[in-house]
Amino acid sequence: MLHKLLFRVASRSLRSSRLYATKQPIDFSKMTQREIQQLRTLKFKEERKFKDRTAAYYFTSIAVIFLGLAYAAVPLYRAICARTGWGGIPITDKRKFTDDKLIPVESDKRIRIAFTSEVSQILPWKFTPEQREVRVLPGETALAFYRAKNTGDKDIIGMATYSITPGDASPYFNKIQCFCFEEQRLAAGEEIDMPVFFFIDPDFASDPKMRNIDDIVLHYTFFRAHYANGGAVSESASPEVMESATEA
Repeated sequence: MLHKLLFRVASRSLRSSRLYATKQPIDFSKMTQREIQQLRTLKFKEERKFKDRTAAYYFTSIAVIFLGLAYAAVPLYRAICARTGWGGIPITDKRKFTDDKLIPVESDKRIRIAFTSEVSQILPWKFTPEQREVRVLPGETALAFYRAKNTGDKDIIGMATYSITPGDASPYFNKIQCFCFEEQRLAAGEEIDMPVFFFIDPDFASDPKMRNIDDIVLHYTFFRAHYANGGAVSESASPEVMESATEA
C-alpha cells in the first residue's frame, strides 16, 4: 500500500512543470517495474506537454511583440527575455532533505543537468540515460530515468557508482532516491528502468564559487558486482568465492 500511495503522490507532482518533493521520499524499491514504467511514461508525457506549452507561449509572445511593438516594445521585450532565459560525490544525507531545502529559488538561474553513462567491459549490459538533460532551479526536485538491459545469456548482478562534474558542485547535488551502490540483478535479456530523484541545494545560488557554473554532469558507471564462471552469477558459489569476486 505504501508504494501505491507514493506513486500517487509522485504522479500528482508530475502534473506541474516543477517536481516538488514530498516530506517522505519516494521509495522506488517497493514499486514494481510496471509502476516505475507508468511513472516514467507519465513524466515524459508531462514534459512533452510542458515543452509544447512553452513553445506555444514563445511563438504567441513573438506575435504579440510584432503586433504591439509601437505601444509596449520595452515591457514585452523584457517579458520574452524572462521567459526564454531559463532556456564529485553528491550528498545523500537525508537530514539535508528538510522542507526549507526543497523550495525552488525562483530568482536564480536554471541549471542544466546532463546525464551520461558507462559500462565495464566485463559486464554484458546496455546502460543509457533516457533523457540527455533537464533544467532545474536550486531547491527544485527532478526525476530522471536510466535504462539497463542484460544482453548476456545468464543472470548478472551489477552495481553502479557515480560522479559529479564539476567537482566543486558535488556538495550541492543531493540524491533523494537512486540505484547507486546497490546490487542490481538482471536476468538474461531483462530490461528495466532505473529512476533517480534529486535536487540542487538552494545554497548553490548564494555561493560565489558557483556563480559561473551553468552545467552539471551526473555520470554513472556500472560494474560487475558478483561473478563466477566468467561473470555470470553462480547460485551455488561459496561465500568465499562471492567475497573474492566482489573484491576483484
